[in-house]
Amino acid sequence: MILEQICEKLMPMVSGSIGERIAAYRRRRGLSQAALAGLIGRSESWLSQVERGVRSVDRLSVLLDMAKVLHVEVDALTGRPWQYAPNGGSTPADLEAVRQYFSRYDHLLGMEPGAHFDLKALRSRVADAHRTYQAARYEKVISDLPGLLTAADALDRGAQGSVRRDLLLAYVSAYVVAAKLLTKMGAGDLALLTSGRSATAAIEADSVEARGMAAYQVVCALLRADRPEDAEGLAISMAEQVQRHARADVPNLVSVAGALWLIAAVIAARRTDRAEAWRRLAVAEDLAAVLGHDANFAWTAFGPTNVAIHRVSVAAELGDAAEALHAAAAVNPDRLPTGLRARLIWMVVGLGA
Repeated sequence: MILEQICEKLMPMVSGSIGERIAAYRRRRGLSQAALAGLIGRSESWLSQVERGVRSVDRLSVLLDMAKVLHVEVDALTGRPWQYAPNGGSTPADLEAVRQYFSRYDHLLGMEPGAHFDLKALRSRVADAHRTYQAARYEKVISDLPGLLTAADALDRGAQGSVRRDLLLAYVSAYVVAAKLLTKMGAGDLALLTSGRSATAAIEADSVEARGMAAYQVVCALLRADRPEDAEGLAISMAEQVQRHARADVPNLVSVAGALWLIAAVIAARRTDRAEAWRRLAVAEDLAAVLGHDANFAWTAFGPTNVAIHRVSVAAELGDAAEALHAAAAVNPDRLPTGLRARLIWMVVGLGA
C-alpha cells in the first residue's frame, strides 16, 4: 500500500504535460525562461527542456518553488488535485476558535479561569492530545486545543516552588502538540507563536529533551514560513547538542536527536546537497540502531521505520525516483507503534510526527 501511495505522489512530477502548463503560466506572468529559472535556482537550459517535455520536474521542492513564483497552486501545474498528505489541504473553519484564544489576554486584565486545573490532569490531557494528533484526528485536537492551552497557561501562571519544573515540562508538551497541529494546518503565524512559547518554557525548565522537542517544532514552523536557512541552522545546532547527551538508557534523548537529524536531512535534500542529506540520514540511522526498535519516545515516532520513511523522502527531494521507490518497497508500516500508521504518508512527504 505504501508503495502505491508514494507512486501516486510522484506521478504528477513526471507528467509530460507539466512543461506546457509551466510555459503558459510563465508567459502569463511575463517572465522569460532565464528569469524563471534564476528564481527557482535552475539553469535556463534545464527549464527549456522541461517546457519542451524533454525532461521532467522530478523534485517536489522545485515544483513547489515554481508554483510559488508563478503565483499558482501546484494543482495548476500538475493538472490534477494535489496536497502534501491526506487531510492536508485546507484549514478547518473551526481553527478560528484557536486563533481567538491567542487574541485574548485575560491575564493582563487579572481575569482567572473559572475552572480548577491540576498538573496530573494536564499531563493526561496533553498525552491524549498527542495520541489524537498522531491518529490523524485533527478536528478533535482543534476542538480540544483552547481548553488544553487554557489549563496549561493557568497552571504556568500559578505554579511555584518544587512543582514549577514539572509544570513547565507539561507546558512545553502542550504547546508542542499545538505547534504540530498549527503547522499541519498551514497557520504559520500561530505555529511560530506556539513553538516559540514552548521554547521559552523549555529554557526555563533547563531540560535538554524539552529544548530539543521545542526546537524541532520551531524548525517545522520556520519551514512553513519559508525560512529554510534559519530552520536548517537551528536543526543542526540542536541535533548536535541533544546528541551529546543521547545514550541507550535515555531513549527520549536518542529519539529527539534522531528526529532533528531526519528533518535536517530533508532540508539538505531540498537544497540539493546530496552528500550532506545522506550523511545526516546516516547519523539518524545510527541513533535508531542505538534505540533498537520503533518507538514513540517524546512523541517523535522515531525508530528504524521512521528512518526508512525519511529515506524515501530524501530520495524524492533529490529527484531520484528509482531510489525513492526502492526505499519505499523496504518500508514496513506494520512495525510502527499502534496509533502511528495513520501518520505514515505525512511523515514521507510532510513534516513531523
